[in-house]
Amino acid sequence: MLTGKSVLFVGGDARHLEMMEQLILADADVFAVGFEEAKDQLSDVNFVHADQVYKQELAAVVLPVTGLDQDGYAEAHYAEESPHLAKEWFNELPDDCFLFTGIMTPYLKDLDTFKGMIVPLFERDDVAIYNSIPTAEGTLMLAIQYTDFTIHDSNIMILGFGRVGKTLVHSFKGLGANVSVSSRSTIDLARIYEYNCLPIPLEQLDENLADCNLLINTIPDIVVTPTIIRALPEDSLIIDLASKPGGVDFRYAKRIGIKTIQAPGLPGIVAPKSAGKILAHVVHHILNEEE
Repeated sequence: MLTGKSVLFVGGDARHLEMMEQLILADADVFAVGFEEAKDQLSDVNFVHADQVYKQELAAVVLPVTGLDQDGYAEAHYAEESPHLAKEWFNELPDDCFLFTGIMTPYLKDLDTFKGMIVPLFERDDVAIYNSIPTAEGTLMLAIQYTDFTIHDSNIMILGFGRVGKTLVHSFKGLGANVSVSSRSTIDLARIYEYNCLPIPLEQLDENLADCNLLINTIPDIVVTPTIIRALPEDSLIIDLASKPGGVDFRYAKRIGIKTIQAPGLPGIVAPKSAGKILAHVVHHILNEEE
């Protein structure tokens, strides 16, 4: 439980609405800045201005998944104006205060006077593994929506065998797809074989795409180059799950008529409620560890 702990949310999206509800259920005192248009969706939330909060009592500040931009503004899907946090605002936070963000930004890295701990949630293994579930479901949704073939008995090539890649394998194999996985790592290739998938060294990828119906990239680097794209059948689909700018040469794919979908951040798009519960669970766990 989070009884007696105060948590301030500054901007956010639908995931943060669910996070607030979950933390309230854990008996936290929740304050919100930049959620004026969501008041009717939230109960027991204190809607305030950032300067109205008694910062010395805060156990945590929760920022949008995008953090703060170069000028200190937070994305706020439920407000007309984006909340702003000057660097001086953080000076009064207690030394044991947590600052939760999705990603680190240059602005956050420059908070020299902030004595607490910044937690980039999307860099944590547990968050990435939990998030791989809605990511895989969202990928299945896109594959079904934008193709004219069944997943069953289709030929799927997954690039990368990290936390998302492994969950994608389970999801597509569970529907009867023929799954190949490409990686640079010889250890990964051995594990891919153990998963009963076809392991493809990344340097040999272009030689193994003649029958590919769907290519899914999870590698945050430009690995789907013109050479790779030329090797694909003209009716194939590329889904890029890598963080922007992505891992696909979209310009070249468009030029030769290969259909592509850039889909980073699927959990917040296809399942914001579940994604919010995931983030709330991790925040709750971290705050409880400090007791």
